Amino acid sequence: MKRERILVLGGEGKTGRPVAAKLRERGYEVRIGSRSAEIPFDWRDPSGWPAVLDGVKAIYIAYQPDLAVPGSDEDIRRLSRLAAEAGVTRLVLLSGRGEDAAEVSEAAMKEAGLAWTVLRGSWFFQNFSEGLFAEPILAGELVLPSATVREPFVDTRDVADMAVAALTEEGHAGKTYELTGPRLMTFREAVAEFSAAGGTDVVYTPVTVDAYAGMLRDAGMPEDVIWLVTYLFGSVLDGRNERLSDDIARVLGRPPRDFNDFARDIAETGFWRT
Repeated sequence: MKRERILVLGGEGKTGRPVAAKLRERGYEVRIGSRSAEIPFDWRDPSGWPAVLDGVKAIYIAYQPDLAVPGSDEDIRRLSRLAAEAGVTRLVLLSGRGEDAAEVSEAAMKEAGLAWTVLRGSWFFQNFSEGLFAEPILAGELVLPSATVREPFVDTRDVADMAVAALTEEGHAGKTYELTGPRLMTFREAVAEFSAAGGTDVVYTPVTVDAYAGMLRDAGMPEDVIWLVTYLFGSVLDGRNERLSDDIARVLGRPPRDFNDFARDIAETGFWRT
């Protein structure tokens, strides 16, 4: 017999996929929230939200494209209120560590009066193997507007384990967890470790934020994507996150995964032969 139904918003994304998989392993009924799902969910179309919320008891919220985007707080506020009306009892929000704008959406979620947990994630290991960074890495050079700032990169599998714990176990209501890996690394150091595990050499080139924005514009990236990326690099990557948290170890009873282990795992998937 399946347990209660849990909605995973962003269920096809970097964290949503492992969250959904781990919940199914535990016997929970999982409803994926995405535009391509059997019951479609679209952040831009609230009229379809009630149908997605029907029969759901807990929700994992990974907002697209990012909680820093203007208007995200209103979306989170509306969703949380509808969730309360639909009988949902627990909300788990993926937020951004050091993102002042994201904290506005955190506050909006709490207004609904439901049990809540906030997961403030650092930059993901998986950004190097999928998404914006993967293609230039495979081409041999990653250009980013970050030189010496160190980031406590975290594995999305650890984020997923934290989310599943918050969704299914007691003791996490009203808690805000900061999710980091076990060490601080610059982007240059991360690229070097990632490429070394694959037996190749990728050049890392730091540039200014303005130069990077120009590169993205020349590549035809949409202006909203350019704004978001430059905001994250220009504001969040200023050294404010150059510290580690032990929240993953305290909650899961084990240390967070190390970046070098992730790099070896990716090398074994055949990433470098793509």
